[in-house]
Amino acid sequence: MHPTLDIDFARSHFPAFAEPELANWVHLENAGGSFPAAQTIGALTGFYTKTKIQPYGQAGPTATAGKAMDSARNRWAKALNVDPDEVTFGPSTSQNTYVLAQAFGAMLEAGDEVIVTQQDHEANSGAWRRMAGERGFTLRDWQVDPVTGRLDPAGFDALLSGRTRLVCLPHCSNIAGEANPVAEITAKARSVGAASVVDGVSWAPHEIPDVTALGADIYMFSLYKVYGVHQGLMTVRRELLDRLPNQSHFFNAKYPSKKLAPAGPDHAQVAASSGTLDYIDALAEHHGIAANDPGERVRAVNALWRAQEIAVAAPLLDYLAAHPRARLLGPETCDDRRAPTIAFLPEKMSPQALEAALADRGFIVGASDFYAYRLIEAVGIDPETGVVRASMTHYTRGQDVSAFIEALDDLL
Repeated sequence: MHPTLDIDFARSHFPAFAEPELANWVHLENAGGSFPAAQTIGALTGFYTKTKIQPYGQAGPTATAGKAMDSARNRWAKALNVDPDEVTFGPSTSQNTYVLAQAFGAMLEAGDEVIVTQQDHEANSGAWRRMAGERGFTLRDWQVDPVTGRLDPAGFDALLSGRTRLVCLPHCSNIAGEANPVAEITAKARSVGAASVVDGVSWAPHEIPDVTALGADIYMFSLYKVYGVHQGLMTVRRELLDRLPNQSHFFNAKYPSKKLAPAGPDHAQVAASSGTLDYIDALAEHHGIAANDPGERVRAVNALWRAQEIAVAAPLLDYLAAHPRARLLGPETCDDRRAPTIAFLPEKMSPQALEAALADRGFIVGASDFYAYRLIEAVGIDPETGVVRASMTHYTRGQDVSAFIEALDDLL
């Protein structure tokens, strides 16, 4: 078994790295969307070429289309350690959360309490805040540290009560870049009878989770940030799913995986979502990972990803933490709870000006509030300008980060 990720082998599975038009660009805004793996592109092309037809019929091509969709659902369920009926595909995580809030809205009432955080992407905050205004339940806001943007677990303990019905939090902030202690929080929520909704969009690209081990009643993430198609994937624990009111056509109420999907699925993208898992299987085989259990195989590959990411992100974190003209948000050191998603505020120029200057040098970064408007505001930064974000993943090379630091050293 390879002790470390063979990054050249990994990168060979991403056609973007062989594309002449991208040859002079370094992609450091992976938190906004990673490159798709060749397996994803192949699966999507194959579906559109051979089976772009209404699925689940008796004829050969339509039956094949349905089987491809079912296979993708079953494989993701095994990877996430949930049942296939607990997996819902939707057009985006934001839309999945919106539909979920509509379902919960019929169950929540005055006197009930829902905990949200200032750290959340607006998708897992705004929907609940709006629903509170409509339904009259009480919203409890878990606030961040005004300097670092991090969440203190003690702050959660102070908010939790016997009236708590729902706890909504990010697995990892898309700004602060730190994984929260989800298993501890979901266990505490469960102890008072509350359900948990975990936004995993910013963590799943680095470590596809064992949802059951996390104890999350609901876990959601975006496949297009996990080397896949532009779909949102959401898991809902079956006991809870059975209690939630149907949000689809009345005749779909008896199908668990359809209850929270008001519109029909994107057949091709659901089927092609398995491309990410095909890519992981290729990495497992190349690195001598012999785990037969799909979940174990996924997490063994994820361990390779994380080791590579930590090694690549550490120099940039060290540099920004020590720089007198940059304010780093989130943890200053890299470990197994730190995503390689690094946000900072330059002192002498606007985030947008720095983004443009870096683009002139061939670096793709972002400058925005990144839909974490409340977090940016809570740490005293103008959301209209936001922060600069450089986000890496396992296919990011050390030499690219070194070149990025050199550019920053000149520009800052």
